[in-house]
Amino acid sequence: MPVPPSSSASLPPTARAPLHLAVALDGAGRHPAAWREPGARPEALLTARYWADAVAEAEAGLLDFVTFDDAFSLQSSAPDGPDGRTDRVRGRLDAVLTAARVAPLTRHLGLVPSVTTTHTEPFHISKAVATLDHVSRGRAGLHLRIAGPPHEERHFGRRPAPLPAAARYEEAADHVEVVRRLWDSWEDDAEIRDVATGRFVDRDKLHHIDFEGRHFSVRGPSITPRPPQGQPLVSAAAAPAGHRDAEASYRLLARSADIGYVGLRGRAESLAAVAAIGHAREAAGPGLAPLRLLGELTVFLDGDGPAAAARKERLDALSGHPYEQDAEVFTGTPAQLADLLEEHRSAGLDGFRLRPGVLAHDLPAVTRALVPELQRRGLFRTAYEADTLRGLLGLEPRPANRYASARTA
Repeated sequence: MPVPPSSSASLPPTARAPLHLAVALDGAGRHPAAWREPGARPEALLTARYWADAVAEAEAGLLDFVTFDDAFSLQSSAPDGPDGRTDRVRGRLDAVLTAARVAPLTRHLGLVPSVTTTHTEPFHISKAVATLDHVSRGRAGLHLRIAGPPHEERHFGRRPAPLPAAARYEEAADHVEVVRRLWDSWEDDAEIRDVATGRFVDRDKLHHIDFEGRHFSVRGPSITPRPPQGQPLVSAAAAPAGHRDAEASYRLLARSADIGYVGLRGRAESLAAVAAIGHAREAAGPGLAPLRLLGELTVFLDGDGPAAAARKERLDALSGHPYEQDAEVFTGTPAQLADLLEEHRSAGLDGFRLRPGVLAHDLPAVTRALVPELQRRGLFRTAYEADTLRGLLGLEPRPANRYASARTA
């Protein structure tokens, strides 16, 4: 049930740039017992209507974008394979197809499905996300998921053993490079569509990308014309500080991403992560596109803090153990969350991706209570100011096509 707006009367300062705000959509919510909450609609989780309702709520709240979680294995509490539990949501719809299904029902909201680079050919991903960008008229992105568990490898048989962690991130960087080149393999005016002359396409404006790398060899061109945004946005998550994959994830963000997610673990750690990613970008050299960094946390929101904490405790009891994450788990009011976001924003973050603990409760709490609170503080938009995801994030509207630039140089 939605919570009422806070009574905080903070006046909107004029000097602060607005935050970017996204929500991660994952089944009934991030908490493993979320599907058992009133209003969770577990019978509808695998229907188009469920996801259509979720994106409609997100767009009503003027959010920048939503992400759609996905993976090539059943959800599990165990890091090394299926856990065998039957008291939790198991199974999901394909993220790219779900985003494409709901795209025509929205007008402004960005749609960012997860793709697993470790097991998916970049040619397939390039045309799928290009298609999503066409269907949504310029609101598509993709979220990179790097997988390594042996049980996922066994679904595919691409190689005899999983790649080491560093090699998986290198593969993901190559994956993105191939995808980006394929998006540019059609020049913007390659389609002629002239009935009188019988010419549909200018073949000189379709380009072989001829990518040869350690992990992929792709000739191109794509079979899908260049997306409306030119380059749909690529997002990826930073591994927690101290994690064995942290440095590799920072390099991937620096080289390949437009949006990076940084798990919140205290302001000092946010500062350290932002600084480490900045150093990785400096090491990658000049000429990089802008990178938007969003803090990430799971939220349980209610009209008062004790009610939010009690709700999480009740869910924990149903689940059998306390819900914890690598990133912060917030329980409290929308005003308290707004305070926390302001505090972490000063670490150099451009915005936040929130994971609703229970989608049915916490997504409306974000859109109908947190958003108005941020608006009162002058920290969030009061209307959509752009029709594309690149526009919403203040990025170059349509980057120049690398092959067209080279041909005319």
